[in-house]
Amino acid sequence: MSESRSLEGKTLLISGGSRGIGLAIALRAARDGANVALIAKTDQPHPKLEGTIHTAAEQIEEAGGKALAIVGDIRDEGRVAEAVAETVERFGGIDVTVNNASAINLVGTEQLDMKRYDLMQDINTRGTFVVSKLTVPHLKKSDNPHVLTLSPPLSLEARWAKDHVAYTIAKYGMSLCTLGMAEEFRADGIAFNSLWPRTLVATAAVQNLLGGDAAMARSRAPEIMSDSAHAILTRPSRECTGNFFLAEDVLVEEGVTDFEAYAAAPGAEPAVDLYVDEVDPPGIG
Repeated sequence: MSESRSLEGKTLLISGGSRGIGLAIALRAARDGANVALIAKTDQPHPKLEGTIHTAAEQIEEAGGKALAIVGDIRDEGRVAEAVAETVERFGGIDVTVNNASAINLVGTEQLDMKRYDLMQDINTRGTFVVSKLTVPHLKKSDNPHVLTLSPPLSLEARWAKDHVAYTIAKYGMSLCTLGMAEEFRADGIAFNSLWPRTLVATAAVQNLLGGDAAMARSRAPEIMSDSAHAILTRPSRECTGNFFLAEDVLVEEGVTDFEAYAAAPGAEPAVDLYVDEVDPPGIG
């Protein structure tokens, strides 16, 4: 599983990487000896959420990488520009952009406060757009540039939007960045791909918003995302762009045949995630 392919010496800029999936991706890259810059708001400990951008940086260094912790909000274009400049100054360039930062609110149209709507739009769609936009000039100089966005496959089936239109708009906006920018920058050799899990992933969002302990028990560990992300980011960028990958499918392509190692609770039946029909690829699980 991509063991012979490495991110050693590569520089990643990850939005919202202080915990969860973003941190898992950072740590997987760090084990290769990568440079990882994180831009996130979590400067101080949260009463309900584990970790800060500073503890994440410590873990990256301990894993064998070099870390740059940048306190900032990706809703602030100026701060994103500064973060990009700081990353380039520290590490000499950018090879990989990971659009991980995201806000979630799964209520219906009548129940949603417009401030929450704006938050999701500004972090998810706008944030992905501006982080991608401002890293592109540096990615053009890389020998294997990748942009990976954590967003779902695009589908116009009404069932994926009917219960939470606003969230779907915001997440699909991230996926539209992948769709459009993959073509816009194809000639530059920059890969733009999206990655999404088939099952729930054991993160704070699942714990706090999607069913608590019961949902966590039926989730898979964040490493299913970091291992699949690593596989994508070490593929030739000119041969791997414009895809909406499901994590399990990527790992099957890499030779994985059993996902039990990723189970948050051994033996538990994993729960299918939003925007996905089945838990495992055909013939697996």
